[in-house]
Parts: sequence; C-alpha cells; structure tokens
Amino acid sequence: MPAAVADRRYSRLHLENPISFDSVHNRLGRLDRIYLRAPIYFLTACTAQRKPLLAKQYVHEAFIRFAKQGPAHGIWIGAYVLMPDHLHAFVALDAERVNLSALMKSLKNALSKKLRERGVAPPHWQKGFFDHVLRSQESASEKWRYVRENPVRAGLVKDSSEWRYLGEIFALDYRVERL
Repeated sequence: MPAAVADRRYSRLHLENPISFDSVHNRLGRLDRIYLRAPIYFLTACTAQRKPLLAKQYVHEAFIRFAKQGPAHGIWIGAYVLMPDHLHAFVALDAERVNLSALMKSLKNALSKKLRERGVAPPHWQKGFFDHVLRSQESASEKWRYVRENPVRAGLVKDSSEWRYLGEIFALDYRVERL
C-alpha cells in the first residue's frame, strides 16, 4: 500500500477535510528536497454531452463497489462527489501496478456497464479526463471545499450534507519525505 493511504473508514467529521497532512519542518526550505512516495491526484471526468447520468443511486452503488475493490489493483479512492454530469475524486495509486489512464478507463467502463444494464445507451463519457497532483495542504483543502460545495453551487441542495452522492472510501494522507 502506498504511503499516501491510511485505511480508515468514512466518518462525517473527517469528511469536512478528509485529506490530512504530515507537517514538514522547513528550516531551510530551498535546501531540502522533498518528494511524494505516492501522490494524491484530484480527478474529474465528464459525461458525454454533459448528460445527467451519474447522480443516481445505482450509479453511486457501482462507484462504491468499484472503489472498494481498488486496493486489490493498487487503487485507493478517497473523497468523491458524483454530480449529474461529472465526477470528482481524490485518488492514490500504486504506480508500479496501475496508471491514471488505466484507472479512468476501468472506472468509466464499470459505470458504463451499470448504465447499459439500466437501458442507458452509450456514449456515456467524454474522452479523456482532468487530473491534478495535490502539492500542499492548502491545495488539497481548496480542492475539497470546491468539490464538496459543487452540489450547492449547482442549486441541487441547500447544504452539501444533503447531497447523497458524496462520500469517502479510503482516507488518504498526504505524506512528504525528505531526501
């Protein structure tokens, strides 16, 4: 399991800021080289023609099943939000076993399979996806606030706690090490 992953379960309190960070003493910041053993990625994928396909209980259940099977394949999905026409997720990978493109292909295929079972004709997804490596606590906290409040900004709920298609599968810890 990569250093970025802690096997803790979802809790409502933790959902407020699910990405925690080890503090790094920065006495001479430019002289210490820092690297991430297993970075945390912020991922976004959109549906084809922005069709509202994802904010459905059966899609949410398929997403959770996929995410819970992830560690067997070197994938840990942390906090996420399924919006009607796109999804956001924080992810850590075992880079020796899987890459982002393979992860997204598998995730899109798993959710498309469930949509086809329900009679939703393809195409389901836009080509490609957006990814961003989280580089700091500030970056992660900012991204999580954005993700968590997405349903509110879209006018789908008054408070993010009301959105049913939001959660956390694995708590991801951002760990920094010195060389």
